[in-house]
Amino acid sequence: MFKTVLFPIDESRESREAADTVAQMVKTFNSRLILLSVNEVSVEGEEPPPPERVMTPEAIAELLKNAQSMFSKLGIEAETLEREGKPAFIICDVADEVNADLVIMGCRGIGLTEEGLADSVTNRVINLAPCPVLIVP
Repeated sequence: MFKTVLFPIDESRESREAADTVAQMVKTFNSRLILLSVNEVSVEGEEPPPPERVMTPEAIAELLKNAQSMFSKLGIEAETLEREGKPAFIICDVADEVNADLVIMGCRGIGLTEEGLADSVTNRVINLAPCPVLIVP
């Protein structure tokens, strides 16, 4: 049913907590797992992202390596991808590129804005994704 699962990760607690659900789903459906980390970068003409939402390339590599190792210990092989841009749009683009059947993500990540949930990465992904999105509270 879910041949390819995309799991966008960041350094948030919600992302770490969603990992258990991801592992269960991937094992249940014998899915291909793709871990994605998106580094939000400045876009010309727009206000730069807050410092807590910008990661160094080394931090992204470490985050993906740790996540891949954690899934490996559970007997799950995971592929990793790193991208730069606006997280919601990159997540949806990657979901389309890898033909994801499901995106699984935490209910809030480090990208929750002052405007609240309406402008969150999660909400944007729900509205733009080319496949179903499972939000883990």
